[in-house]
Amino acid sequence: MDAADAELRKKILETLTHKSNLKQRVFDNTFSVFNLLKETLHELSTEIDEELDEKIDKRIRIEYRDRGKFEAQIQVAGDMLIFTMHTNVFEFHREHAIWQNPYVQQDKDNSYCGVINIFNFLADSFKYNRATDEGYLIGRIFINRQMQYFVEGKRQTSMRSDRFGSRQIDREALIEILETAIYYSLKFDLLVPPYETVKGVSVEQFNTKIENSKLQTAKRLGFEFLTDDI
Repeated sequence: MDAADAELRKKILETLTHKSNLKQRVFDNTFSVFNLLKETLHELSTEIDEELDEKIDKRIRIEYRDRGKFEAQIQVAGDMLIFTMHTNVFEFHREHAIWQNPYVQQDKDNSYCGVINIFNFLADSFKYNRATDEGYLIGRIFINRQMQYFVEGKRQTSMRSDRFGSRQIDREALIEILETAIYYSLKFDLLVPPYETVKGVSVEQFNTKIENSKLQTAKRLGFEFLTDDI
């Protein structure tokens, strides 16, 4: 092995060692936060359900369900919020606002983040097994190696990317994120799709059992789901 090859091998080993340790730490932090999120979500759903007791129809309940290591859900009346942790660690594209943050400019390693996604679906989509129904990504929580975080999402203003590096994520922060997501999903109503969107129906769609409601449904079917406040 000549000098050039030896130097390249050295760079490979250094990069592998540094990045693998960095990404493992980010993953461990994200997984720890996701477990805390599940605990917080369970407690929050129980508290809300108790506060609703005797105030609304008993068939309308707040139900939490743990769906495994990397997924949890909460049903709020006719809405389903699903929380998923991605198992990979991400870097941001060059145009992302995160690169204007002094905390990230100070040390590029601070920009590597794990991601917890928040999706909003209709509860009936799962109840009636409507596999073609659409859900919406309404929030993303980013966590880095130092437990610093920021949030992107609908009405999520508690910790924007420009404040990344100013606070570690904790239970109090998660409660604010979760309550914002729940409130947004409740206010995000199901709209009748434009006539032109649904006027054509195939024979195959009607050959399926009509009671299973196989025709596609989504809160904004036929409408553009804007990211104006993300």
